[in-house]
Amino acid sequence: MTTTTDRSPVDLTSTGSSVTRRLGALLVVVTAGWLALALVLSPADRVQGEAVRLFYLHVPTVLVAFIAFGVTALGSALYLWKRSQFWDLTAAASAELGVVLTALAIVSGMLWGRPTWGVYWVWDARGTTTAFLLVLFLGYLAVRRLPGDPSVRSKRAAIAGLVAFVDVPIVHYSVSWWRTLHQGPTVTRLDPQIDGLMLFTFVVGLVAVSLWYVWLLVHRFRVAYLEERLDEQLFASALAERRAEAGAAGTPGQPAPLGSRP
Repeated sequence: MTTTTDRSPVDLTSTGSSVTRRLGALLVVVTAGWLALALVLSPADRVQGEAVRLFYLHVPTVLVAFIAFGVTALGSALYLWKRSQFWDLTAAASAELGVVLTALAIVSGMLWGRPTWGVYWVWDARGTTTAFLLVLFLGYLAVRRLPGDPSVRSKRAAIAGLVAFVDVPIVHYSVSWWRTLHQGPTVTRLDPQIDGLMLFTFVVGLVAVSLWYVWLLVHRFRVAYLEERLDEQLFASALAERRAEAGAAGTPGQPAPLGSRP
């Protein structure tokens, strides 16, 4: 970690910028269009009925969660290589968002499963590996909060992030490798098994969730960065005060402490 001795103070009051504000405005428009398509304009499925509307939330959140964990793995690898605070904080911020997206995907999948399968949850290959993925990255976040030397903690977290990411391809290919109640690939194949307005609605949803991820990632990274800078500035300020006190105590002409008098 770099120190603050050669840094100028930073603004600790905001994580926004003109770019994030424009992105936020775009998000409002895209999200409104996504909700209108998913809830009103797109047709019901011939088999699933109205439950198909959960598909427009469930699948995009899963796919973007995979991207988030991929960013965590990349950031972890680059941190181990370069020992850069930027990549360490990026990995952590992306993992937090990936956990939220995975939890949202599990909940939406359970809500879809109740009318479709008759139960909220089944321990099939896709559901089990997804739940395990959530646990793995919760463990990653727990490692980041262990007490100890920050550099050692970041190194251990980076290793944990790389190990946890191994489950991502397992989740993705679980429907192909094992027998499972989950349907096979629908939109992640060269010939998507969905077309027309339903495919367009899915694409808009994927764009919306991706933009939300980017917007939140920028803000979460800046929050973590400002927290680091604030801690460094507080440490530097406390160290300067201690040095000033020590210098004043040793100034000629000043009375010596009581314990040092003969």
